Amino acid sequence: MPSLFDLTGKIAIITGASRGIGEAIAQRMAEAGAKIVIASRKQESLDAVAADLRANGADVLPIAAHNGDKAALIALVEQAVAHYGGIDIVVNNAATNPHFGPVLEAQDSMWLKTLEVNLLGAFWLAQAVVPHLKQRGGGKIINVTSVNGLRPGTMQGIYSASKAALINLTQTLAMELGGDNIQVNAIAPGLIKTKFAEALWSNESILDTVTARTPAKRIGEPDDIAGIAVFLASAASNYATGQTFVVDGGITVPLL
Repeated sequence: MPSLFDLTGKIAIITGASRGIGEAIAQRMAEAGAKIVIASRKQESLDAVAADLRANGADVLPIAAHNGDKAALIALVEQAVAHYGGIDIVVNNAATNPHFGPVLEAQDSMWLKTLEVNLLGAFWLAQAVVPHLKQRGGGKIINVTSVNGLRPGTMQGIYSASKAALINLTQTLAMELGGDNIQVNAIAPGLIKTKFAEALWSNESILDTVTARTPAKRIGEPDDIAGIAVFLASAASNYATGQTFVVDGGITVPLL
């Protein structure tokens, strides 16, 4: 592993890590040498991922924690510190999207659930972990947002608004924590072939439309996001903060 990207000795918490993008990030950070704390709602799913990671030599701790539960996220941090002695990297990847349709038809409960998980969860975890990052002399916070945070996705108004707010939170935290040697950045994936986004890519009409508009002529895979996450977790990104790194196959490139 080139030294700029080496994560040996680093401790990383990754939420939403029982599948998809979170699982891929956990795998690649482990390969780069990090010890991994994986979190999601269901312990059984986490245990299965942990078994796969350990089979490949990873040092991993699976902890069930709902991203919309502040107390659970505080406990997640406390357990991670008790087990590994500190934290260096946090990846806020967990997300939800309970409403697909015109935004004016959304119920208040859908707004509240989406904002609680996608925005407040990221804030709560950052709030809990920053004192530990400061104790280590710095660290990395990586927020997984979406291209829908840059421009709204069709029938995904609440999700898009939550991801736009997460980009702004990323910038705010970067301003406030830069002096503590804590870099805060966001990754904005395009359409990725995950269970979370299956309603989109399994629809042939939507898939064909997205593929036709994407210069790469395909949708993404979870591993397409894992590489940029390793970069943002490593010393290679020490002078990058407050930025949103778009990984979308080029679909947001302006067309003439």
